[in-house]
Amino acid sequence: MPPLNADERVNLESWLDFYRATLAMKCEGLTEEQLRTASVAPSPLTLLGLVQHLAEVERNWFRRVLTGEEAPAIYAGKAEPVGHDEGFGLSGESSFETARNTWQDEISRARVNCASRSLDDTAPFMGGEVSLRWIYTHMLGEYARHDGHADFIRERIDGSTGV
Repeated sequence: MPPLNADERVNLESWLDFYRATLAMKCEGLTEEQLRTASVAPSPLTLLGLVQHLAEVERNWFRRVLTGEEAPAIYAGKAEPVGHDEGFGLSGESSFETARNTWQDEISRARVNCASRSLDDTAPFMGGEVSLRWIYTHMLGEYARHDGHADFIRERIDGSTGV
């Protein structure tokens, strides 16, 4: 639970960590097969795909955008359909352990990349500038949306609901 009375930076970072932890919790105790179980037809969305996707999102915003690093996509071209990017697609080689480790590594790198920057620091983006504050806010929305997806997928798998 994020602190109830903190400064803006602690508030943003704490909520982002809360949402990260929520996704991890939604995946706990499931088999590899369950983590690959799609939500509801026609959607191919899975918990494993969400973890892979959020590793890509962490990499994009906190490495490519914020620091300008030339970090290649993690999952592009490795999933069905071929060329599916953003991490949602699964390949026969996809495993939760590998995806979770990759995701946690990207989170660790994000924390390092943000630690020395102020919320007002900016990076070039789409012909303008984007602030770290904006990136944090965007990431909160990204995780909140996907945690909602994860909640529905988990409920379909074993009836488990809630945070």
